[in-house]
Amino acid sequence: MSFRDESGGEDGRSSSASDLRKPFLHTGSWYRMSAAGGGAMDRLGSSAYGLRDSSISALLCTLIVALGPIQFGFTCGYSSPTQDAIMADLGLTLSEFSLFGSLSNVGAMVGAIASGQIAEYIGRKGSLMIAAIPNIIGWLAISFANDSSFLFMGRLLEGFGVGVISYTVPVYIAEIAPQNMRGALGSVNQLSVTIGILLAYTLGMFVPWRILSVLGILPCSILIPGLFFIPESPRWLAKMGKMEDFESSLQVLRGFETDISAEVNEIKRSVASSRRRTTIRFAEIKHKRYSVPLMIGIGLLILQQLSGVNGIFFYAASIFKAAGLKNSNLATCGLGAVQVVATGITTWLTDKAGRRLLLIISAIGMTVSLLVVSVSFFVKDNIQEASHLHSVMSMLSLAGLVAFVLAFSLGMGAIPWIIMSEILPVNIKSLAGSTATLANWMTSWLITMTASLMLNWSNGGTFAIYAAVSMGTLLFVCLCVPETKGRTLEEIAFSFR
Repeated sequence: MSFRDESGGEDGRSSSASDLRKPFLHTGSWYRMSAAGGGAMDRLGSSAYGLRDSSISALLCTLIVALGPIQFGFTCGYSSPTQDAIMADLGLTLSEFSLFGSLSNVGAMVGAIASGQIAEYIGRKGSLMIAAIPNIIGWLAISFANDSSFLFMGRLLEGFGVGVISYTVPVYIAEIAPQNMRGALGSVNQLSVTIGILLAYTLGMFVPWRILSVLGILPCSILIPGLFFIPESPRWLAKMGKMEDFESSLQVLRGFETDISAEVNEIKRSVASSRRRTTIRFAEIKHKRYSVPLMIGIGLLILQQLSGVNGIFFYAASIFKAAGLKNSNLATCGLGAVQVVATGITTWLTDKAGRRLLLIISAIGMTVSLLVVSVSFFVKDNIQEASHLHSVMSMLSLAGLVAFVLAFSLGMGAIPWIIMSEILPVNIKSLAGSTATLANWMTSWLITMTASLMLNWSNGGTFAIYAAVSMGTLLFVCLCVPETKGRTLEEIAFSFR
């Protein structure tokens, strides 16, 4: 078994293999300047000159691809507010609806397996285009479903698209972002996921489930035309040997008045270094330069899900009912709003406080809050319901759940995806990134499928187990995770050698 570096010829000399891997969506020539700085740029008017004088295009590109994670979140949140209506309209049993909810994870596993190779062979933009199409078809299938077969098929297609999006978007953002903005722009990925979840929760309270599925088409319907107006990842173009497109793409991302020569040379050196060894034998994965970033990337993404966050959100309504809250749907929307706000704070803090510090704070907060919830349920289950202490424990468990979501969103929600996209070496990025994403989705599926059984066994015991995992996460971060703030991707890769 080997990891292969799919790279083309150097300095514009395309090999036959490279010719087969031209960008699915070309970077375009609308932003290229002639030697005199005129030509097409002059004809495009003030919008082009806005890009010439500013480096905001990396932010604009991030906001366009962020439509993909909004779709991701909308898919995750769709099943919660629609459960009763879908079961009544289509005559589904609870087990059939549970299968419907879990099929998005199954589809995402397939998408995760394919995502690295798709993004490697046809580019980051091309893979997002491929991810958008099955999402649209899947939502239409759900909207017109008259039985479970169309419903299940649509959910699988959505899941496939989400699996590709969950790998490609953080990688694209990491590859286009300036090093001083990479953390903030990378956090936009998770922020968009939480916005999508909140939209599904909120709209689901007012809109019938078929119309809600039609609304789910909108993010990807806007994403597809938006992809034609953003450049391809310059690092991917350099790896493919498309040096003219690479420099043009980097120039528009940094601003037309910015001197990019130092960054161009650094990326070229990194690409040339990765080409010296195009095949990596399985036995060589044990070397530090590959094994450490692989362990960190996969470990963080698995621990993110083992905290139980998806199980808590999936069964939030029943957890709130067990805690004694009557309007559980409204409380679930409130929990989603808390997650959006906290993730927004993370977006602002990531490049200021650093990734590692936020992960440590997040893990500590998760551990403490989950212990509070666990103890609250243990006490509440062993006292009389009419007692004053029972109501106090109910409120304490709700406060603990809110604190857990806050703590998770401050670090473990967004930062594992950022670090995964930053630390994986370029010559194993496609396969290693797919493996890390697959591990995340498999763990998510495991947690979602077991959460209901565990909560039926013991509310307090379930949260105690999640608290123990969060304590393990804290130890893992303290012992293994490096700080990547303020370092280029090339510097990060070199640090593992």
